[in-house]
Amino acid sequence: MTILHIDSSIQGENSISRTVSAAIVERLKAQQPMLDVRYRDLAAQPLPHLTLPGFGTEEAATVLEEFLAADTVVIGAPMYNFTISSQLKAWIDHIAVAGKTFRYDETGNAIGLAGDKRVIVALSRGGYYGEGSAAAAIEHAETYLRAVLGFMGIAPEFIIAEGAAIGPEQRAAGLQSALDAVARLETETVAA
Repeated sequence: MTILHIDSSIQGENSISRTVSAAIVERLKAQQPMLDVRYRDLAAQPLPHLTLPGFGTEEAATVLEEFLAADTVVIGAPMYNFTISSQLKAWIDHIAVAGKTFRYDETGNAIGLAGDKRVIVALSRGGYYGEGSAAAAIEHAETYLRAVLGFMGIAPEFIIAEGAAIGPEQRAAGLQSALDAVARLETETVAA
């Protein structure tokens, strides 16, 4: 079984999404020590943004194959300016490939081809953007990831840490809430 671990925060060791994504991988490995974990740090080694010539590169093929080969994908996703980082968006652009992760039927409906994967997203947000919050309407990280992964046939799981930029107490509480959710996470590595 293979886990693909993706981090996209520019915050390094101060990153909540990195802390939570690492905790998710450790929880899965503790239950299944023989897991093969592949790691990609999109901030340290960013992928090029999408260009027409970039579609046919060896790097683009490698990124897609890493994704397709993984049974479980763990994504560390901080919310920047109401959405995902440009580094994570570039990775998604490399894996959202017609005929590989989705296709259209004869009537134009999209059919996801990657639904055999479990995807767990460690999402961090500086404020409070969850359902029912005053800022929920401008949250475009979780909603985007649900949409694009759903388009590929995947129903992602989210572990969310909120309040990271409000103050030290809120940051600590948000992180602890997310780590508590990791402790309750089902450890089966492949979606049923």
